Amino acid sequence: MKNSGAYQNRAFDPFVDSITMLGNRLEKSSPLTDSDYPFRRLFDIIAASLALIILSPVILFAALLIKLESKGPVFYKQERIGLNRRNGDRRNRSDIDGGDTLRDRRSGRDRRQNSEAGKPFVMFKLRTMKTDAEKHGPVLASANDSRITRVGRILRKTRVDELPQFINVIKGDMTLIGPRPERSFYIKALSRDVPEFPLRLKTKPGITGLAQVESGYADTIEAMKTKLMYDLNYIMTKSFLQDIAIVLKTFYVVVSGRGAQ
Repeated sequence: MKNSGAYQNRAFDPFVDSITMLGNRLEKSSPLTDSDYPFRRLFDIIAASLALIILSPVILFAALLIKLESKGPVFYKQERIGLNRRNGDRRNRSDIDGGDTLRDRRSGRDRRQNSEAGKPFVMFKLRTMKTDAEKHGPVLASANDSRITRVGRILRKTRVDELPQFINVIKGDMTLIGPRPERSFYIKALSRDVPEFPLRLKTKPGITGLAQVESGYADTIEAMKTKLMYDLNYIMTKSFLQDIAIVLKTFYVVVSGRGAQ
């Protein structure tokens, strides 16, 4: 009774509380690895290599269009944050009520604000913006963004700009299916409001994922919170069959252009 009384005036937010409960479940689960089923790494290498061979004419044609439209590099390199291998749960938690009391959830949120980031890596994309797009600092892309070139809009709509990331998959920085890799700037910014955000780093980032096929591009902080819900759900339930379903839905998203900017 004492614990419930302490929080009786606390406003209930179904969305935030759902993220919190998923975060608690993830932290209590067994440590995750970058190979979640035995043949995943082998599947990544074979699929990414075949994709690069088959799609190389598309990449070359897109590169030519980029070069003809604007000055600057064809490829865009940007530091992103990958897998956090420090997956152990270091909290001394109470087992009262299965560890899901509001007090436990609140202390968990405080600890996650100090979560170590994952391993930085350089992610490759085809350039879709003007070369000075971020001269004033990081800014999320939005609908009708004036920084995006005409060719860039086509590449984003068809997701062709993401194709060079198959190189990242072969290198081992990324996997085919997983949460999208974020920049350190946004991880820190989101973590202040949503301490569970770094838990996305408990698995390798991917080219496509559940959040991408269900939610598309995120151009606001609130949209990134929504995608976090999908990412945490994916990490908790991922399997080979789920990955196949996401790949099939990715094809639909690409063909339909749904969620593209």
